Formats: sequence, structure tokens, C-alpha cells
Amino acid sequence: MKRIVIAALVTTGVLAMTSCRKDPVKNLEGDEGLIYITKHSDSANFGTFRTFSIADSVAVISNNQLEGKVRTDVDAAYINAVKDQLVQRGYTQVGRDQDPDLGVNISRIYNTSTGLFDYGAYWDPYYGSYWDPYYWGYGGYGYYFPSYFVGTYSITEGAMSIDIFNLRDAKQTNRISSVWNGLIRGSSVFNVQTAGNGVKALFDQSTYFSTSN
Repeated sequence: MKRIVIAALVTTGVLAMTSCRKDPVKNLEGDEGLIYITKHSDSANFGTFRTFSIADSVAVISNNQLEGKVRTDVDAAYINAVKDQLVQRGYTQVGRDQDPDLGVNISRIYNTSTGLFDYGAYWDPYYGSYWDPYYWGYGGYGYYFPSYFVGTYSITEGAMSIDIFNLRDAKQTNRISSVWNGLIRGSSVFNVQTAGNGVKALFDQSTYFSTSN
């Protein structure tokens, strides 16, 4: 999920406009526009784990701050998808009070960033296609943004993060270590239909994650 809000500031006034700026992912549909990232501990032997327990709600983290726990239809879809993938790979789900080998947390992550940019540089590759000086009677004149035409932007990006921890060895080491993380980013990440395919894609690129290894 990505939401972009742009405000333009001009020294001589305010100019509002819309355009047909080319979008390289415009024609992508569903999960085609998603990004799947996985990482794991090099020292973890996934074949030695047998059981797992998973949190029954999803943590909401905004700009590195925990805002609470939720369980919407989307969250439930991700929880169930992770359960299915782990069971398919030979692991058994147990309660958190039954000394599971692995613990699973799922989080929604929102990050917002703001900044400034020069509209002239932003539009340079496109203005010739969308602005026609001949219409206004200035044939041969180029269209440009003055250097003082400055834009401000605010971007909020969202992702689903799946974190799996080694609980089996925590009592001996006095710490809970992460053994695997999967991250899904993209415009349709918070979607029930995305959950099953997205989680499967993460585990498909983690072939080592199995009791048979």
C-alpha cells in the first residue's frame, strides 16, 4: 500500500494541475506489483524444529512505534496462510504454553516520510508530451518550471512482516533469536486475496524452511 500526497509551493501564487505521468506499474494487477523479501539466520537448522505457535492478532507498527494489536479479516487471512505453509512443511501447531520450538509474529508496518523536491527536475522527461506551447501561440518555445517551483511530499508505505523466532533454545541462551523474516510490500498488500499467494511466495523462496532439511 502506498499513498502519496504532494503539495506545490510557488512564490507568485498557487498552481493546481493534474497529468498523465507515465507509471511503469500501471498495468500490473493484483500481486504482480508486490515485492517479496526473505532473510534467515545462517546458523539455524530448520530441520531440527518440530512445533510452532503463532500470535492470534497482528501488531500495528507506525514509524517504529507499536500502536496496538488488531485482527481484521486481512490479518486473519495472513495468520491462517502462515499456519498452512508451516504445516505443509512438516511443522505442528501447538499452544504457546506447550513449549513450541518456534514462535511466529505478524506485523503491519507503516512508514511515513516527507521531503522537498524541484518540480523542474521531476517533470523534465514528461512535459513535452503533455504541454503544447503551440496551442497558446508560442510555437518553438520550450515549457519549463522556474527554479523556485518547489514541491513538498509525504509518502506512507505499508508492508506485512512475518517474524519467526527460536523459542526452543531461549531458556538456555536467555534470549529469543530470530531465525527467519518475510516481508511483503506493494499497493495491494493489505488485501485478503493477497495473503495466501503472498505468504506462499515467501515460503517458496525459502526452500530450506522444512522439517525434512
